[in-house]
Amino acid sequence: MATIADPILGSWYKDMENNLTFKVINIDENADSIEVQYLNGDIGEYDHDSWYDSTFDYIEDPEDWTAPFDEIESDDRGYTDTDEHRANDDDMDIEEYLD
Repeated sequence: MATIADPILGSWYKDMENNLTFKVINIDENADSIEVQYLNGDIGEYDHDSWYDSTFDYIEDPEDWTAPFDEIESDDRGYTDTDEHRANDDDMDIEEYLD
């Protein structure tokens, strides 16, 4: 079975034959290169022929998709903590208390 899933920058795929999960991180049409990052952090590259001769299929973003990336900011994960945290009264300066 050959791949019918086109490579899309930022999309996640699974190699059904080798059970590998990866994200497309760069597509260079001039160099005939599709660069991917596997869930374990390794970087790989395919040309268009090898991409379409493989068994790749689209998948949803993995649950822990930040695993291969070094220290990702929480704002870059696609969600934010909207819970407002109030300083503990014990941390307040006595002058702040009196105001």
